[in-house]
Amino acid sequence: MIIDSHCHAGHADGLTDPWNTVAPLQDYARRAAQAGIHKTVIFAAFDGDYARANGEVAQIVAANPARYYGFAFVHAQRDKGRIARLIRRAVEEYGFVGIKVHFHDAPLNREICEAAREWRLPILYDVGGNVALAQILAEEYPDLDFIIPHLGSFADDWRAHVGLIDHLQRHPNIYTDTSGVRRFDLLKQAVQRAGAHKVLFGSDGPWLHPGLELHKIRLLGLPPEQEKLITGHNFLRLLAKSGRGELRAA
Repeated sequence: MIIDSHCHAGHADGLTDPWNTVAPLQDYARRAAQAGIHKTVIFAAFDGDYARANGEVAQIVAANPARYYGFAFVHAQRDKGRIARLIRRAVEEYGFVGIKVHFHDAPLNREICEAAREWRLPILYDVGGNVALAQILAEEYPDLDFIIPHLGSFADDWRAHVGLIDHLQRHPNIYTDTSGVRRFDLLKQAVQRAGAHKVLFGSDGPWLHPGLELHKIRLLGLPPEQEKLITGHNFLRLLAKSGRGELRAA
């Protein structure tokens, strides 16, 4: 099973950039199917009200549960005091299996980490290039799993990429995804130094082409078992820790 672990979906209220306006899945779904991608993790685009946006994502997941997993997007400051309630609803009502946080909204805080701990959920945390945060997270919450997407930086910051590779090596609960990583040699280095078991395939759809992002994994030329880890098994293993997934699906 091939799983895209990073895709946005739904409408947002910013209306200033594609990523805070709308994330349509029609073209993405067709492209993913053509690329042989079986399932996709989806979460909201940037929005002023993540409770509303998560509800829209939940409708998409409910309409096609065999195709999509849902993550709850939360804002550490704006949602302060109601994080536990938002995550409880996301898990109990929506069947979501993870949490998404973005540094450019607000830095991750203990309220979110405690909610993740209660429900045993992985946290997909875009640190916006500030990869030193991985050190703090790994040490403060060794029982939580953190996925730092884009190998630490969507902005093509090679220093962040190299720095995150070091954290991937040193901390067993720090992972990354491959979405939007343009420096192929550093992606290859991440697998060689940290191991295929620390890397998840992600596309950052619908704006990036899932077939193209998946092809980068193919070009790594890995043994089949290592490629299988990246393209699905690693995500299912994280899911199994929460009791919400089974490795036999891989």
